[in-house]
Amino acid sequence: MPKPPTKSAARDARATPRRRRAPGRPAAGTELRPRLLDAAIDCFARDGVSSTTLRTIATRAGVTPAMLHYYFGDKPQLLQAIVDERLLPALAPLRESLAQASGDVAALVAGYVRGMGDLVAAHPWMPALWVREVLCEGGALREALFDRVIPQLPQMLAKRFAEAQAEGCLNPDLDPRLLVVSLTGLTMFPAAGAPIWRRFFDADDIDADALAAHTIALLDRGVGTG
Repeated sequence: MPKPPTKSAARDARATPRRRRAPGRPAAGTELRPRLLDAAIDCFARDGVSSTTLRTIATRAGVTPAMLHYYFGDKPQLLQAIVDERLLPALAPLRESLAQASGDVAALVAGYVRGMGDLVAAHPWMPALWVREVLCEGGALREALFDRVIPQLPQMLAKRFAEAQAEGCLNPDLDPRLLVVSLTGLTMFPAAGAPIWRRFFDADDIDADALAAHTIALLDRGVGTG
């Protein structure tokens, strides 16, 4: 039969402090924050920001609502994180490539069209989120668009088009600002409506490259045969 511990051994055991977990993030892995953002974007693009609860996002990510709250706090803070860590980084390559593009109008237009195609291919959630939360009245990301995105991309394009027009390199009947609107409509809306027109025309054979080539041809030569 084992002997009971001596009094000195009991005192030593009580004197030895228990190891505590260091303060900081829960031990859930460095990939958790991106996974939470991905889950939030999926839910927002599918159901809209106002209709999505933090509990819904947590369920999709496979975590507790408390864990989501730990990383992001409330929904406004989560939206800000999506703008900073998803929306702006997604648009950055397009903005940088256009800023470095030559002054040739045709090359600038083609760069925008192909850049938007690459953007949607890399971030399939973008068109639905754009339509729901930017274009629709009361969209949760509209103010972020005005505050953070518009000064960096659309206004830059409009300025470049205006300069080309002043040099006689762009149709004088065009409004440079509306040209930006038209280009966005010809790229973002087909991407947002792809589930509909692909089914309607049985058009699964039209990939992003084919769509970009079609759009560039339409802008370059119109619907005529010349």
